[in-house]
Amino acid sequence: MTRLFVGVPIAPSVAHGLAGAAETLARRARSAGVTPSWVAPASYHVTIAFLGAARPEALDAVRVTLDEIAATASPLRMRIARLGGFATLDRATVLWAGVEDSSGELARVADRVAAGMAELGFARDPRPYHPHVTLARFREPSALGEVVLPLSEQMFGESRCDSLTLFETIVNQGVSTYRAVARASLGTPKSAVERQTERVQTPLLDASHGSDDGWDRTT
Repeated sequence: MTRLFVGVPIAPSVAHGLAGAAETLARRARSAGVTPSWVAPASYHVTIAFLGAARPEALDAVRVTLDEIAATASPLRMRIARLGGFATLDRATVLWAGVEDSSGELARVADRVAAGMAELGFARDPRPYHPHVTLARFREPSALGEVVLPLSEQMFGESRCDSLTLFETIVNQGVSTYRAVARASLGTPKSAVERQTERVQTPLLDASHGSDDGWDRTT
């Protein structure tokens, strides 16, 4: 089995700004007695759709669907700004930086991806799409209001989105890393030769109880 999600890496300059903020937040968290698990800056990304577990033979169908969806979308720019938490900053299990897209294209792409993957058998998250960059995770709900207060409204910069990436989550000794297994350029239709892989209808296993960003999908 392989564990998949569709996401967008963020610009190195934005990742650098987020990493600097994370260092400040880590010091404040220690002072407040809060011990999160911090995400490595190299893993910062915006999730488009969490798919969960799938058999390796299903990858071709996922790639074809992703290519078809990306071809009808347009490149966009996202602004990474402000800090928040799931479920709230008073009881947070995930600390995140928000993602803003004034064009609305990011949400439209996410909706198309969710619908396309649902046709392949992946469970669709019933909650509204909330784009974000995960900075830290917590084993127990934690009060973070005072920790993030000095940086809560900070702007971290813009990041361009011109492709969708299919990631595989690899867990080694409790640490998750993400490996890109396919990319689909936005607004770039593939030729018939490039799209020669046929769709396959193969049973997929749902892992909607978790996500790549640590946000429990069951609550």
